[in-house]
Amino acid sequence: MARLAQTAGLTDIQQEILSTVRDFVDKEILPVATELEHRDEYPQAIVDGLKELGLFGLMIPEEYGGLGESLLTYALCVEEIARGWMSVSGIINTHFIVAYMLKQHGTQEQKDHFLPRMAAGDIRGAFSMSEPALGSDVSAITSKAVKDGDEYVLNGQKMWLTNGGTSSLVAVLVRSDEGHPEGTAPHKSMTTFLVEKEPGFGEVRPGLTIPGKIDKMGYKGVDTTELIMDGLRIPADRVLGGVTGRGFYQMMDGVEVGRVNVAARGCGVAQRAFELGVQYAQQRHTFGKPIAQHQAIQFKLAEMATKVEAAHAMMVNAARKKDSGERNDLEAGMAKYLASEYCKEVVEDAFRIHGGYGFSKEYEIERLYREAPMLLIGEGTAEIQKMIIGRRLLEEYRFQG
Repeated sequence: MARLAQTAGLTDIQQEILSTVRDFVDKEILPVATELEHRDEYPQAIVDGLKELGLFGLMIPEEYGGLGESLLTYALCVEEIARGWMSVSGIINTHFIVAYMLKQHGTQEQKDHFLPRMAAGDIRGAFSMSEPALGSDVSAITSKAVKDGDEYVLNGQKMWLTNGGTSSLVAVLVRSDEGHPEGTAPHKSMTTFLVEKEPGFGEVRPGLTIPGKIDKMGYKGVDTTELIMDGLRIPADRVLGGVTGRGFYQMMDGVEVGRVNVAARGCGVAQRAFELGVQYAQQRHTFGKPIAQHQAIQFKLAEMATKVEAAHAMMVNAARKKDSGERNDLEAGMAKYLASEYCKEVVEDAFRIHGGYGFSKEYEIERLYREAPMLLIGEGTAEIQKMIIGRRLLEEYRFQG
């Protein structure tokens, strides 16, 4: 039987890229991931290796120095990287959401200024929607931008920035009532600002503070932070696309890419959990034989493998739909929902197969068990995905009575 989660119809170039990434994961990520994760250490050597491979420019057009590859190629690379260590896939995810938003919505000047350096990995991207009291209700954003001559003054507090410290460019969504009369729907009075800053913590530019890393249960190594704006001045030419009031739509377009990414991460973590489970089941003996020969364990392995295959197929479908230029919020929502839920279940089954050893930090499955829950929340909870899916289904199957 072929390895799980194979993808039909890939070009020779796509297969070569994936083979290169898979080798990198096996040699450079898997041997050190658990140790770095336990130390909550940023994987600088791994990130430098990804930069050498050109992965920071994977989806950026060739005219800007990137590889010009598809969302599918990117998602399959993310799947491989997450199989090694999910935190590493998070480092490139937010980078690519910002690069995608620039490519799709930026002015020509913004593309020329940022994309070549993003492709080279010299500028690392992060994006910021959430706030401390926000949750899934994006319309409740309170951070605000006020026009002052040729600049905007930004004030407010943002939350849950992946790459908040290590990034040098942050796409920040805030309210901007200027030009939008009172009573305008909240999502029509939001603007995305391109905020350049120095990497690090503390005051990283006048009016902008990154307080420090948030200590998390899992998803360690990668820095997750707050962002505090207090009189932050941003030139008007750093409004994404050059026009205010379009930020919500720009962010949602980027989040669709992010949801495919989270689905791919779920697939990668689930694959690794299956690999660990099926390997351990053949090594561990009880009652005179490997536990893999017990029917109860075989049932678990069968269910795990089926879930890995199903999640992978939905993720690939969502990526291909986006690449075709079609609306893919239904497919991305389904893929993100299914892959994250199945990932949790596959990881837990692998944890159960390991028995008491799964509770030990010496075994890799312990790390996966703490990482999987983040996927249930990132880029929209399961409940939000169900809302998106339900509304789109009612659009497609509207009763004509």
